[in-house]
Amino acid sequence: MRTRLTRFLSIAILSASLPAIAWSQEGPSYGAELQGFDYPYPVKSYAFTSQGKDLHMRYMDVASAKPNGRTVVLMHGKNFCAATWEGTIKALTNEGYRVIAADQIGFCKSTKPDHYQYSFHQLATNTHALLESLGIKRVTVMGHSMGGMLATRYALLYPQQTEQLVMVNPIGLEDWKTLGVPYRTVDQWYENELKTNAKGIRSYQQNTYYAGQWKSEFDRWVNMQAGMYKGDGKNIVAWNSALTYEMVYTQPVVYEFPTLKVPTLLLIGTRDNTAIGKNLAPPEQREKLGNYAVLGKQAAKAIPNATLLEFDDLGHSPQIQQPERFHAALMQGLLK
Repeated sequence: MRTRLTRFLSIAILSASLPAIAWSQEGPSYGAELQGFDYPYPVKSYAFTSQGKDLHMRYMDVASAKPNGRTVVLMHGKNFCAATWEGTIKALTNEGYRVIAADQIGFCKSTKPDHYQYSFHQLATNTHALLESLGIKRVTVMGHSMGGMLATRYALLYPQQTEQLVMVNPIGLEDWKTLGVPYRTVDQWYENELKTNAKGIRSYQQNTYYAGQWKSEFDRWVNMQAGMYKGDGKNIVAWNSALTYEMVYTQPVVYEFPTLKVPTLLLIGTRDNTAIGKNLAPPEQREKLGNYAVLGKQAAKAIPNATLLEFDDLGHSPQIQQPERFHAALMQGLLK
Protein backbone atom coordinates (compact mmCIF):
# COMPACT_ATOMS: atom_id res chain seq x y z
CA MET A 1 0.00 0.00 0.00
CA ARG A 2 2.84 2.38 0.94
CA THR A 3 4.57 1.69 -2.39
CA ARG A 4 1.42 2.35 -4.41
CA LEU A 5 0.65 5.54 -2.50
CA THR A 6 4.22 6.76 -2.95
CA ARG A 7 3.94 6.09 -6.67
CA PHE A 8 0.71 8.09 -6.85
CA LEU A 9 2.19 11.03 -4.99
CA SER A 10 5.24 10.96 -7.26
CA ILE A 11 2.98 11.03 -10.32
CA ALA A 12 0.98 13.89 -8.79
CA ILE A 13 4.11 15.95 -8.14
CA LEU A 14 5.36 15.30 -11.65
CA SER A 15 2.04 16.26 -13.23
CA ALA A 16 2.01 19.54 -11.31
CA SER A 17 5.12 20.53 -13.26
CA LEU A 18 3.59 19.82 -16.66
CA PRO A 19 3.53 22.73 -19.11
CA ALA A 20 0.62 25.08 -18.54
CA ILE A 21 -0.49 24.49 -22.13
CA ALA A 22 -1.98 21.17 -21.01
CA TRP A 23 -4.68 23.03 -19.12
CA SER A 24 -7.36 25.14 -20.70
CA GLN A 25 -7.77 28.58 -19.16
CA GLU A 26 -11.38 29.08 -20.24
CA GLY A 27 -14.24 28.61 -17.82
CA PRO A 28 -14.39 28.39 -14.02
CA SER A 29 -12.22 26.33 -11.69
CA TYR A 30 -13.74 24.00 -9.09
CA GLY A 31 -12.44 21.98 -6.16
CA ALA A 32 -11.67 18.27 -6.21
CA GLU A 33 -15.14 17.61 -4.76
CA LEU A 34 -16.74 20.11 -7.12
CA GLN A 35 -16.71 22.90 -4.54
CA GLY A 36 -18.02 26.07 -6.14
CA PHE A 37 -20.43 24.33 -8.52
CA ASP A 38 -24.05 24.67 -7.43
CA TYR A 39 -26.46 21.74 -7.60
CA PRO A 40 -30.15 22.30 -8.37
CA TYR A 41 -31.31 20.86 -5.03
CA PRO A 42 -29.81 20.67 -1.52
CA VAL A 43 -26.87 18.28 -1.28
CA LYS A 44 -26.75 15.84 1.64
CA SER A 45 -23.95 13.56 2.78
CA TYR A 46 -23.88 9.86 3.66
CA ALA A 47 -20.80 8.96 5.71
CA PHE A 48 -19.56 5.37 5.74
CA THR A 49 -16.40 3.29 5.81
CA SER A 50 -15.35 1.13 2.87
CA GLN A 51 -12.05 -0.62 2.18
CA GLY A 52 -10.57 1.03 5.25
CA LYS A 53 -11.47 4.51 3.99
CA ASP A 54 -13.78 7.03 5.65
CA LEU A 55 -15.94 8.21 2.76
CA HIS A 56 -18.75 10.64 2.04
CA MET A 57 -21.29 10.02 -0.69
CA ARG A 58 -23.06 13.25 -1.60
CA TYR A 59 -26.62 12.99 -2.84
CA MET A 60 -29.85 14.83 -3.49
CA ASP A 61 -33.08 13.53 -1.99
CA VAL A 62 -35.93 15.35 -3.69
CA ALA A 63 -39.53 14.84 -2.60
CA SER A 64 -42.63 15.40 -4.69
CA ALA A 65 -45.37 17.82 -3.69
CA LYS A 66 -47.86 15.06 -4.61
CA PRO A 67 -46.07 11.78 -3.75
CA ASN A 68 -47.15 8.59 -5.47
CA GLY A 69 -45.26 6.36 -3.02
CA ARG A 70 -42.53 5.37 -5.47
CA THR A 71 -38.82 6.21 -5.58
CA VAL A 72 -36.44 6.50 -8.52
CA VAL A 73 -32.68 6.25 -7.98
CA LEU A 74 -30.64 8.04 -10.65
CA MET A 75 -27.11 6.89 -11.50
CA HIS A 76 -24.85 9.25 -13.44
CA GLY A 77 -22.37 8.43 -16.18
CA LYS A 78 -18.57 8.47 -16.28
CA ASN A 79 -18.25 12.12 -17.32
CA PHE A 80 -21.44 13.23 -15.59
CA CYS A 81 -22.65 14.07 -12.08
CA ALA A 82 -25.90 13.85 -10.15
CA ALA A 83 -26.53 17.46 -11.17
CA THR A 84 -26.80 16.53 -14.84
CA TRP A 85 -30.07 14.78 -13.95
CA GLU A 86 -31.57 18.20 -13.14
CA GLY A 87 -34.30 18.10 -15.78
CA THR A 88 -35.15 14.46 -15.08
CA ILE A 89 -35.46 15.11 -11.33
CA LYS A 90 -37.94 17.88 -12.03
CA ALA A 91 -39.93 15.77 -14.47
CA LEU A 92 -40.10 12.80 -12.09
CA THR A 93 -41.05 14.79 -8.99
CA ASN A 94 -43.76 16.55 -10.99
CA GLU A 95 -45.24 13.09 -11.57
CA GLY A 96 -45.13 12.17 -7.88
CA TYR A 97 -41.84 10.29 -7.61
CA ARG A 98 -39.32 10.74 -4.84
CA VAL A 99 -35.86 10.97 -6.44
CA ILE A 100 -32.46 10.02 -5.04
CA ALA A 101 -29.55 11.22 -7.17
CA ALA A 102 -26.11 10.42 -5.77
CA ASP A 103 -22.56 11.16 -6.83
CA GLN A 104 -20.76 7.84 -6.69
CA ILE A 105 -17.52 7.58 -4.74
CA GLY A 106 -14.72 8.93 -6.93
CA PHE A 107 -17.00 11.35 -8.77
CA CYS A 108 -18.06 14.98 -8.51
CA LYS A 109 -18.93 16.06 -4.95
CA SER A 110 -18.18 12.70 -3.33
CA THR A 111 -14.90 11.54 -1.78
CA LYS A 112 -12.04 10.74 -4.14
CA PRO A 113 -9.81 8.29 -2.26
CA ASP A 114 -6.10 7.97 -3.05
CA HIS A 115 -6.67 4.26 -3.65
CA TYR A 116 -9.88 2.27 -3.99
CA GLN A 117 -10.68 -1.03 -5.64
CA TYR A 118 -13.43 0.19 -7.94
CA SER A 119 -16.02 -2.27 -9.09
CA PHE A 120 -19.64 -1.99 -10.09
CA HIS A 121 -20.39 -4.45 -7.29
CA GLN A 122 -18.81 -2.05 -4.77
CA LEU A 123 -20.60 1.03 -6.09
CA ALA A 124 -23.93 -0.81 -6.16
CA THR A 125 -23.35 -1.96 -2.58
CA ASN A 126 -22.52 1.61 -1.53
CA THR A 127 -25.75 2.84 -3.12
CA HIS A 128 -27.80 0.11 -1.49
CA ALA A 129 -26.35 1.08 1.90
CA LEU A 130 -27.35 4.70 1.27
CA LEU A 131 -30.91 3.65 0.48
CA GLU A 132 -31.07 1.48 3.59
CA SER A 133 -29.93 4.44 5.69
CA LEU A 134 -32.89 6.39 4.26
CA GLY A 135 -35.34 3.57 4.95
CA ILE A 136 -36.07 3.03 1.25
CA LYS A 137 -36.96 -0.59 0.44
CA ARG A 138 -37.88 -0.72 -3.26
CA VAL A 139 -36.84 1.52 -6.12
CA THR A 140 -36.80 2.01 -9.83
CA VAL A 141 -33.10 2.27 -10.67
CA MET A 142 -32.23 4.42 -13.67
CA GLY A 143 -28.74 4.78 -15.11
CA HIS A 144 -27.24 6.79 -17.93
CA SER A 145 -24.00 5.95 -19.76
CA MET A 146 -21.68 4.28 -17.20
CA GLY A 147 -24.61 4.56 -14.81
CA GLY A 148 -26.41 2.04 -17.02
CA MET A 149 -23.71 -0.52 -16.23
CA LEU A 150 -24.03 0.30 -12.54
CA ALA A 151 -27.83 0.18 -12.59
CA THR A 152 -27.67 -3.23 -14.26
CA ARG A 153 -25.31 -4.49 -11.56
CA TYR A 154 -27.64 -3.10 -8.89
CA ALA A 155 -30.62 -4.91 -10.41
CA LEU A 156 -28.61 -8.15 -10.59
CA LEU A 157 -27.49 -7.87 -6.96
CA TYR A 158 -30.82 -6.66 -5.54
CA PRO A 159 -33.67 -7.94 -7.72
CA GLN A 160 -36.10 -8.01 -4.79
CA GLN A 161 -35.50 -4.32 -4.12
CA THR A 162 -35.70 -3.31 -7.81
CA GLU A 163 -39.12 -2.56 -9.29
CA GLN A 164 -37.78 -1.63 -12.70
CA LEU A 165 -34.44 -1.09 -14.41
CA VAL A 166 -34.20 1.90 -16.76
CA MET A 167 -31.12 2.42 -18.94
CA VAL A 168 -30.47 5.58 -20.94
CA ASN A 169 -27.80 5.07 -23.61
CA PRO A 170 -25.80 2.77 -21.35
CA ILE A 171 -22.22 2.06 -22.22
CA GLY A 172 -21.02 -1.53 -22.05
CA LEU A 173 -23.56 -2.89 -24.53
CA GLU A 174 -20.54 -4.51 -26.16
CA ASP A 175 -17.30 -5.86 -24.68
CA TRP A 176 -14.65 -3.55 -26.14
CA LYS A 177 -11.69 -5.60 -24.93
CA THR A 178 -12.81 -8.53 -27.09
CA LEU A 179 -13.56 -6.30 -30.08
CA GLY A 180 -10.16 -4.75 -30.72
CA VAL A 181 -9.77 -2.02 -28.07
CA PRO A 182 -6.33 -2.61 -26.53
CA TYR A 183 -5.71 -2.50 -22.79
CA ARG A 184 -4.50 0.77 -21.30
CA THR A 185 -2.91 0.78 -17.85
CA VAL A 186 -4.16 2.97 -15.02
CA ASP A 187 -0.97 5.02 -15.32
CA GLN A 188 -1.65 5.55 -19.03
CA TRP A 189 -5.24 6.58 -18.30
CA TYR A 190 -3.95 8.97 -15.65
CA GLU A 191 -1.51 10.63 -18.03
CA ASN A 192 -4.28 10.99 -20.59
CA GLU A 193 -6.73 12.45 -18.04
CA LEU A 194 -4.21 15.14 -17.08
CA LYS A 195 -4.66 16.56 -20.59
CA THR A 196 -8.39 17.13 -20.06
CA ASN A 197 -9.60 20.63 -20.93
CA ALA A 198 -12.84 22.40 -21.78
CA LYS A 199 -12.13 22.61 -25.52
CA GLY A 200 -11.65 18.86 -25.84
CA ILE A 201 -14.67 18.11 -23.67
CA ARG A 202 -16.90 20.40 -25.70
CA SER A 203 -15.80 18.87 -29.01
CA TYR A 204 -16.39 15.33 -27.76
CA GLN A 205 -19.77 16.16 -26.26
CA GLN A 206 -20.98 17.88 -29.42
CA ASN A 207 -20.04 14.93 -31.61
CA THR A 208 -21.19 12.18 -29.29
CA TYR A 209 -23.68 13.45 -26.73
CA TYR A 210 -25.68 15.73 -29.03
CA ALA A 211 -25.22 14.26 -32.51
CA GLY A 212 -23.40 17.36 -33.82
CA GLN A 213 -25.77 19.89 -32.27
CA TRP A 214 -24.93 22.51 -29.67
CA LYS A 215 -26.95 24.77 -27.40
CA SER A 216 -25.63 27.37 -25.00
CA GLU A 217 -27.14 25.52 -22.01
CA PHE A 218 -24.80 22.59 -22.70
CA ASP A 219 -21.83 24.76 -21.65
CA ARG A 220 -22.81 24.32 -17.99
CA TRP A 221 -21.95 20.62 -18.18
CA VAL A 222 -18.67 21.26 -20.00
CA ASN A 223 -17.64 23.69 -17.26
CA MET A 224 -18.73 21.26 -14.55
CA GLN A 225 -16.39 18.55 -15.82
CA ALA A 226 -13.51 20.76 -16.96
CA GLY A 227 -13.55 22.85 -13.79
CA MET A 228 -12.46 19.92 -11.61
CA TYR A 229 -9.39 19.46 -13.81
CA LYS A 230 -8.36 23.08 -13.35
CA GLY A 231 -8.45 23.36 -9.57
CA ASP A 232 -5.88 22.41 -6.95
CA GLY A 233 -7.32 18.91 -6.75
CA LYS A 234 -6.87 18.09 -10.44
CA ASN A 235 -4.40 15.27 -9.73
CA ILE A 236 -6.72 13.31 -7.44
CA VAL A 237 -9.60 13.92 -9.87
CA ALA A 238 -7.54 12.53 -12.76
CA TRP A 239 -6.33 9.60 -10.64
CA ASN A 240 -9.84 8.50 -9.67
CA SER A 241 -11.00 8.93 -13.25
CA ALA A 242 -8.18 6.63 -14.37
CA LEU A 243 -9.19 4.01 -11.78
CA THR A 244 -12.80 4.09 -12.93
CA TYR A 245 -11.79 3.76 -16.59
CA GLU A 246 -10.11 0.52 -15.55
CA MET A 247 -13.40 -0.58 -13.96
CA VAL A 248 -15.45 0.21 -17.05
CA TYR A 249 -13.05 -1.53 -19.43
CA THR A 250 -12.55 -4.72 -17.43
CA GLN A 251 -16.05 -5.30 -15.98
CA PRO A 252 -18.62 -5.63 -18.79
CA VAL A 253 -22.14 -6.56 -17.75
CA VAL A 254 -23.41 -7.32 -21.24
CA TYR A 255 -22.94 -11.08 -20.78
CA GLU A 256 -25.34 -11.06 -17.83
CA PHE A 257 -28.24 -9.32 -19.55
CA PRO A 258 -30.11 -12.64 -20.03
CA THR A 259 -30.09 -13.20 -16.25
CA LEU A 260 -31.93 -9.97 -15.39
CA LYS A 261 -35.14 -10.69 -13.50
CA VAL A 262 -36.74 -7.24 -13.45
CA PRO A 263 -38.73 -5.32 -16.09
CA THR A 264 -36.29 -3.24 -18.11
CA LEU A 265 -36.77 -0.07 -20.13
CA LEU A 266 -34.14 0.96 -22.68
CA LEU A 267 -34.14 4.57 -23.90
CA ILE A 268 -31.65 4.89 -26.75
CA GLY A 269 -30.50 7.80 -28.88
CA THR A 270 -29.40 5.87 -31.95
CA ARG A 271 -26.92 8.49 -33.18
CA ASP A 272 -24.73 7.77 -30.19
CA ASN A 273 -21.29 6.39 -31.08
CA THR A 274 -19.74 5.92 -27.64
CA ALA A 275 -17.11 3.20 -27.22
CA ILE A 276 -14.43 3.91 -24.64
CA GLY A 277 -10.95 3.60 -26.08
CA LYS A 278 -12.11 3.00 -29.64
CA ASN A 279 -9.58 5.55 -30.91
CA LEU A 280 -6.92 3.02 -29.88
CA ALA A 281 -8.47 0.18 -31.85
CA PRO A 282 -7.39 -0.77 -35.40
CA PRO A 283 -9.23 1.36 -38.00
CA GLU A 284 -11.17 -1.60 -39.40
CA GLN A 285 -12.54 -2.36 -35.92
CA ARG A 286 -13.00 1.24 -34.82
CA GLU A 287 -15.75 1.90 -37.35
CA LYS A 288 -17.82 -1.00 -36.02
CA LEU A 289 -17.81 0.08 -32.38
CA GLY A 290 -20.44 2.18 -30.65
CA ASN A 291 -23.24 1.61 -33.18
CA TYR A 292 -26.23 2.27 -30.94
CA ALA A 293 -28.74 1.79 -33.74
CA VAL A 294 -27.69 -1.86 -33.57
CA LEU A 295 -26.63 -2.16 -29.92
CA GLY A 296 -29.95 -1.03 -28.47
CA LYS A 297 -31.85 -3.69 -30.39
CA GLN A 298 -29.33 -6.36 -29.41
CA ALA A 299 -29.66 -5.44 -25.74
CA ALA A 300 -33.46 -5.46 -25.87
CA LYS A 301 -33.37 -8.92 -27.44
CA ALA A 302 -30.97 -10.26 -24.81
CA ILE A 303 -32.85 -8.90 -21.77
CA PRO A 304 -36.01 -10.76 -20.70
CA ASN A 305 -39.06 -8.50 -20.33
CA ALA A 306 -37.36 -5.52 -22.01
CA THR A 307 -38.95 -2.55 -23.74
CA LEU A 308 -36.95 -0.49 -26.23
CA LEU A 309 -37.73 3.16 -27.05
CA GLU A 310 -35.45 4.73 -29.67
CA PHE A 311 -34.76 8.34 -30.66
CA ASP A 312 -33.42 8.16 -34.18
CA ASP A 313 -32.04 11.71 -34.29
CA LEU A 314 -30.51 11.98 -30.80
CA GLY A 315 -27.11 11.14 -29.35
CA HIS A 316 -25.65 9.86 -26.10
CA SER A 317 -27.57 12.24 -23.80
CA PRO A 318 -31.16 12.42 -25.08
CA GLN A 319 -32.42 13.57 -21.66
CA ILE A 320 -30.33 16.74 -22.04
CA GLN A 321 -30.51 17.17 -25.81
CA GLN A 322 -34.31 17.13 -26.04
CA PRO A 323 -35.63 16.90 -22.47
CA GLU A 324 -39.35 17.36 -23.09
CA ARG A 325 -39.47 14.64 -25.72
CA PHE A 326 -37.30 12.33 -23.66
CA HIS A 327 -39.27 12.76 -20.45
CA ALA A 328 -42.58 12.19 -22.20
CA ALA A 329 -41.22 8.84 -23.42
CA LEU A 330 -39.82 8.04 -19.98
CA MET A 331 -43.15 8.61 -18.23
CA GLN A 332 -44.88 6.33 -20.74
CA GLY A 333 -42.29 3.62 -20.16
CA LEU A 334 -42.27 3.62 -16.36
CA LEU A 335 -44.32 0.92 -14.68
CA LYS A 336 -47.64 2.18 -13.41
